[in-house]
Amino acid sequence: MTLTTPNTLLGALQPKGEAARLATNIGIVVLGSLLLTLSAKINVPVWPVPVTLQTFAVAALAAAFGWRIGVATVALYLMQGAAGLPVFALGGGAAYLLGPTGGFLLAYLPMAYIIGRAADLGASNRPLALFGAMLLADAVLFVFGFLWLLTLAGQAGWIDQASPIASAYERAVQPFIVWDILKMALAALTVTGAWQIAKRKA
Repeated sequence: MTLTTPNTLLGALQPKGEAARLATNIGIVVLGSLLLTLSAKINVPVWPVPVTLQTFAVAALAAAFGWRIGVATVALYLMQGAAGLPVFALGGGAAYLLGPTGGFLLAYLPMAYIIGRAADLGASNRPLALFGAMLLADAVLFVFGFLWLLTLAGQAGWIDQASPIASAYERAVQPFIVWDILKMALAALTVTGAWQIAKRKA
């Protein structure tokens, strides 16, 4: 089974043999989940939701791996968190994942798919195209996370129940928009730059 394409960094650099590719892909998924954990722990402690490097990590890994390996990496990370491992910014466990901010975490799956799909189709060497795909994927994440948060707004003491929509937007979305645009730009430049280096060495 082809798990990535030659248009991605992983596809361009992985071994040629089938068994070696499979072993590499498994190792990459595990390593990627560890990098997502590390990115969650590097944060600016803004209350109530910390600013982390997770969206940058998801975007960069999905662009480098393609959608199949990218989604598998995020899925493993979420399963680790659901199993109780402290891989999220403030801990772990099913209750954390299914809480008010869990929608943002679960939305990493469609985010990885959109960006990874764009990379599979050749966006890795086109910074603007990759950046556009990352912005679209990040917008999907914000919409999904925001709607999830509104559904569970009663569980979040930091949301003003008199005006939950405005309160949720002001506290869990608005402060992060500029941060995420910058992170998507950095992720796109990182991956496209690495692609150019890889192609010169190929």
